Amino acid sequence: MFIIKFMNENRISWGIIGAGDVAEVKSGPAFNKVTGSELLAVMRRNPDKAEDFARRHGVSSWYSSVEEILARDDINAVYIATPPSSHRELAVKALEAGKHVYLEKPVCLTADEARLIKPVLDKSGKKLVVAHYRRGLDSFKTVKKILDAGEIGDIQFVQIRVLQRRDASFLTITDDNWRENPAVSGGGLFTDIAPHQIDLMLHYFGDVKESSGCSLNRSKLTASDDYVAGRILFESGIPFEGLWSFTIDHEDHCLDCCEIYGSEGKLTFSFFGEKLSFFRKGSEKVLNFTNPVNIQQPMIQSAVDYFLGAGDNPCSMDEGIACMEILDSFTR
Repeated sequence: MFIIKFMNENRISWGIIGAGDVAEVKSGPAFNKVTGSELLAVMRRNPDKAEDFARRHGVSSWYSSVEEILARDDINAVYIATPPSSHRELAVKALEAGKHVYLEKPVCLTADEARLIKPVLDKSGKKLVVAHYRRGLDSFKTVKKILDAGEIGDIQFVQIRVLQRRDASFLTITDDNWRENPAVSGGGLFTDIAPHQIDLMLHYFGDVKESSGCSLNRSKLTASDDYVAGRILFESGIPFEGLWSFTIDHEDHCLDCCEIYGSEGKLTFSFFGEKLSFFRKGSEKVLNFTNPVNIQQPMIQSAVDYFLGAGDNPCSMDEGIACMEILDSFTR
């Protein structure tokens, strides 16, 4: 089914490619909520599921092929929310079709694959934003403000610990469990959630001098590694250590924590919570935040503003590639 409308140059008219679990709540409804934006069509390989998504979310058109949605002249941007194995192909097709792109993380299976998108993007004259949406949330924006203002002094070192059960509530499990199929996801649960965490470190601390790590399949329950350890040395001289494990036996042993140690204080926060602890001069200040129901909404607004020429790119393809380079150095 399709409905043709005239293009509104002062509005971003979206099509979603991959209207699955990520688009259901985290992102999909936000395209009709942000200023200067409308969602015109969705695509999924299964036409019944595409129609079901469209009807439930009040979207007028649905398709089962990428070519149909890209042929719409009244759609000037697409959200690519498919598994990573198809990101490069779909991003290239969308850019060549003259569409702006909002691309889910991780941007591709590898950094080498992600780099293949860059020349197509540069040639297309279109714009691309990587969906590292935690940059847009108030809690993580507050962390950046505190760091930029020097409120905990000179940064000494940074640690991340994400220790979880495989069935943790914030991990998305689908019927085909593609996230633990390296050929589709690029890795396992690490590859699914770590891009947000590594991207924030790049956002906070800048360019990387060197990075390395190791990954292991400790449980042998799937084909993907479930233990990853990594180190980063930023050009600024700030060292980072991270550990991710998805083999924790009991919920009481689970951890989701980033600690940033400064010469005059410390920041502690969770990536999946809404609280920030700010230690300074012997006292602790706890800041609480409430994330939007559609958690990608602030990032989508920034992407729309950028596409319309009313703001900067909230997360560029170069930044997405830099994140992938670190993931690769930890796991390959």
